[in-house]
This record gives sequence, C-alpha cells and structure tokens, in this order.
Amino acid sequence: MERLFTKDTQAIFWNNNKSAIQRMLDYDYVIGRETPSVAAIVAPTSSNKFEKFFWGGDEVMIPLYKNTPDAAAAHPNADVLLNFASFRTAYDVTMEAINIPNQFRVIMVTAEGIPERLARTMNQAARDAGITVIGPATVGAIAPGAFKIANIGGTIENIIKSKLHRAGSAGLVTRSGGLFNELCNIISLNADGIAEGVAIGGDRFVGSVFIDNMLRMEKNPDVKYMILLGEVGGTEEYKVIEAVKSGKITKPVIAWCIGTIAKHFSSGVQFGHAGASANADAETAEAKNKAMAEAGIHVPESFNDLPRVINEVYTKLYNEGVILEIEEPEIREIPKIRKAKNFICTISDDRGEEATYAGYPISSVATPDTGKGIGDVISLLWFKKVYPKWATEFIETVLKTVADHGPAVSGAHNAKVTARAGKSVVEALVTGLLTIGPRFGGAIDGAAKYFKYAHDNDMTPAEFLAYMKKQGIPIPGIGHRIKSLRNPDLRVEGLKKYANEHFPSTPLLDYALTVEQLTTSKKDNLILNVDGTIGILMVDMWRALGYTEEEIDEFIESGTLNAFFIVGRSIGFIGHILDEKRLAMPMYRHPMDDILYDVQKAEEIK
Repeated sequence: MERLFTKDTQAIFWNNNKSAIQRMLDYDYVIGRETPSVAAIVAPTSSNKFEKFFWGGDEVMIPLYKNTPDAAAAHPNADVLLNFASFRTAYDVTMEAINIPNQFRVIMVTAEGIPERLARTMNQAARDAGITVIGPATVGAIAPGAFKIANIGGTIENIIKSKLHRAGSAGLVTRSGGLFNELCNIISLNADGIAEGVAIGGDRFVGSVFIDNMLRMEKNPDVKYMILLGEVGGTEEYKVIEAVKSGKITKPVIAWCIGTIAKHFSSGVQFGHAGASANADAETAEAKNKAMAEAGIHVPESFNDLPRVINEVYTKLYNEGVILEIEEPEIREIPKIRKAKNFICTISDDRGEEATYAGYPISSVATPDTGKGIGDVISLLWFKKVYPKWATEFIETVLKTVADHGPAVSGAHNAKVTARAGKSVVEALVTGLLTIGPRFGGAIDGAAKYFKYAHDNDMTPAEFLAYMKKQGIPIPGIGHRIKSLRNPDLRVEGLKKYANEHFPSTPLLDYALTVEQLTTSKKDNLILNVDGTIGILMVDMWRALGYTEEEIDEFIESGTLNAFFIVGRSIGFIGHILDEKRLAMPMYRHPMDDILYDVQKAEEIK
C-alpha cells in the first residue's frame, strides 16, 4: 500500500457524528471529489434509514445501518472504517470490523482510554489481518486533495490556509492531533504542504506506529521527504533511527521529540498523552533527539527552530528538481447560507427537458411502441427497479383481477352512495378507498405475512393452523363465501396457471396449497382465495427477483401489497361512480325495513 488514501477512498462511519461527517463532506466538495467520502453510517440506536448532509449548496443522503456487517455488505468498496465509538465499545466495534473478511484496509479509532490489554489485542489482530489501525486516541489522517478523516485539519478556512486542500511534498507523522494541525500550518508557511499526514494517537499502545507509516511514505511517490514529531516516552523513534541507518528509509527525514523540559522534573511525569512519560533515560526527548541527529536525521535545535529546518530541506529538494512547482487547483466554495430541503424524492425528476421515472424518460415507457405497460411504470415508481416482463405482466394481471367485485361490496357501495349525494369523482372515490383495510382487501397483506412466517419457520400445515388458532386469527387468504373445491374461483385458477407457466419457482404457493389440502378436508369452502393467492405469489415474485427476506418483510409491513388492491379497485370504484352519474341517480336513502331498531328510552340520572 503506497498511498494511505486516494480520491476514490470511501469510509463507513461508526456513530452518527453529524458535525464530523459534515466536515468530511465539505472537504470533499471543496477539493472536487465526485462522490462523498462517507459511504454509510452505522448508528445502532437510530430508526432512520438515512441522514441528510450538505454537499456544497445541495444535499445528499447517506444511508444508515444498525451494524457494521450490514453496512459492509451493502458497500463493499468502502475499505476504511472510522470508529467514533466511545472507549467502552470501541474495542468491540474494531474487532467486529477486523473479522469481516476482505473489507477494511484502514481502521481509525478515535476513542481515548481503551484498556491497554484490549488495545494490544486489537492492534495485534489488525496486524495479523493486514489492516492499518490509526489510533486509539487520534484525530485521524489526511491525504490532501483526496480524503480526510473527520475533524483533522480543522475548519475549511484553516485547511486552505494550511494548503491541505491539495497534495504537497512532505509526509507528516505525529502523535498529537493538535500539534499535527500546527505542524501543517508551519509546513505550509515554509514549504509546499504535505502529501500525506497521520496522527498516530496519544495512547500508550497504538495500532500503527511511526515506522509503519514512514515505511509506507518511503514507497509513496508523492512524499519527497518526511517530518516526524515524536514526544517524550516510549522507544518508537528508535525504530525510525534503525530504518534510516539500514537504508530502509532513504528520503530525507526531519524529526523532533517534544518534551525536552521533562529532564527538569522527577522521572515518571506524564505530559498530556498516556504514552508521554519517560520511564528510562532512552525514553527522554533529549536522548531521542540526540540519537536521531547522530543517525543523520535533520533535528532542529528546538521546536522553534523547526520551521527553519523544514524550509532548508524543502528548498534544497526544490533546487535539485526533486520537488516540482505545484499548480494550485480550483477550489469550490461552500455557500455561506445553506438551507435544508423539506422534501425528498427518489423516484422521479422533473428538472430536465423531460421528466423521468426512476431515471427513465417518460417517453421511454409511455407509448405502445415502447413495449412497456403499467406494470413497468409501477416497477419503476414503486420499487425503483426494471422488472422482467413476466413480473410486470403479473402485476398487470393482479390489477385486472382485483379491479371490481360488483356493487355490493362495502367500498363500491360507499362510492355509489357518495356519488348519488352529488359529490365529485374524487370525493366519492375517497369514501370507497377508506373502506379498504383489515376486513376489505387487507387479506392480501395478511396472507403474505402469515404464510411467509410459517414457511420461513418450517411449520407443517398442521403446525401453522395450530399457530393461527393460538393467535386467535382466522387464516388470511383462506375461505370463500361461495366458491369451493367443487366450484373453484376461476380468478385463482388463472393466477396459479400464470405463475406455474412464468415464475422461476413458486415455493410459497406450493406450501399454501398443502395448507389448503388440510383446511378443505375440514370444510369444502376453506380454499385459497384470490386475496391469499395474490399475496403469496407476490412473495414468490419478489424472492425470484432477488430481494432479501428483510426487504420482502418491509414491503409487507409498509402496505405495499394493499397498494396493488387500492390501485386495481380504484378502477372499479370509478366505474361505479361514473355509472351513478351517467344514470343521474337521485340521493340514496336506506330503507327503514332493512334496519333493526332497538331503541330503549334513556335512563334519567338524578
């Protein structure tokens, strides 16, 4: 891995830290990325499916998931995990991510104070898996002009002033996040900025240490020289010294260990970070600075002398032609005032020359010569998919099958009575539609739900009947007032025939027919009715189309199946309404002899 991040790098962000994510997206927009660097957010306690963020003056939606495996499965190209969990859960989150095969290349852990035993276990597991861990206790890393983690670099204004909006020539490695930002500013004033920067973290045991990052930067052609800001405590700087001596690192290195004042205190004093404490002479900042200078590393006389040394090394490499002039890129500006949109539409767009259905121009599906029907339009607008012909024709078959069932059913009756009251088509239609629910049309939803549940749980027909009896619910989709085994419903027969001829498979229908064998053995009219057949075949259709069981369950719970009945039956309701208007039928009054009156005289309360 030569480069830590590129302009195509995408991350999964664990914990919905909106401000940090927005800073990442603002950076993406400013540097001209085509896609947001955050592909998904893991928010275990959220019930939302997405979160809106600004993208310049516009908005984008980032999907939310309950756990990392689901997010990873949906976004296989997101190879960075930004772990913003608290120190109590950061270890578990990281270990879960490490155990997802072939997904993550880099994991950043921001939490400070993870128990050292767990941190060491976590870091070793990552090394064994070939994953680079940045942190714990870090603000992250940045590849200027390509990708930045969360809040590193500060505000957009500070990022541009520090030349972090485009790649420079230095590779920067620090422990401290605050001093990382300060060093970026110093480098921008005395050189041309950084090509890659990592704040490895302040805890005693971090995932990737100085040498890991510097060996990668040695291979990175964008990095022409390196700057290391170490600190009192630990011995990691000595690994860099050995690499320089052995020739593993050949690029110029500038280094300084902060904490030289520690020599004036008694041993064991901790300075800020958990790892900033010298427990031996070799761990003092003074000793490490001396050893680095002896190895040929450019070591300033003090931190205040660091800008001079940076400028000297940079100028020398520039004069030698190692570093070339950088052409400043165009910067997109973030609008000063941004307003969140109140509505979201993901199914159609009317902003271009021609309105589209799920990205397809209306003209491409509207006319007969396109070969498309209303089933194709429904597949686009309801499911945002282009269904195969057998599926769209099945949808159309359903709509035609449920269009009407005569004037006596409650919905048609309501629509007719309202039309006779002089109301409009819309008003009369609404009164009919309002009757659709658990007792009228709702059996489609119920049949799909309960038959699928039984099938998913490997219930025998007898177990399914016992389960429904225990629930106190008649089996939805079973039973007919008139039709029976000896007098079958031809609508059902037609649906079954179509499915057998065109569906790839019908496992749920096959299961339902075994249930029907048991129910009709008890009573002849306990057949699979038209509502049940439609609901069950919709599940078989979706399974054949590749939807997950969770997606199908969501369709059922959201009332999608009922929607087919609503659209189909609206055709019949409108027919009845127009029939009443065409016949100029008078106001309807229900006959009194059809009403049982049982009105007692009210009891007087004294």
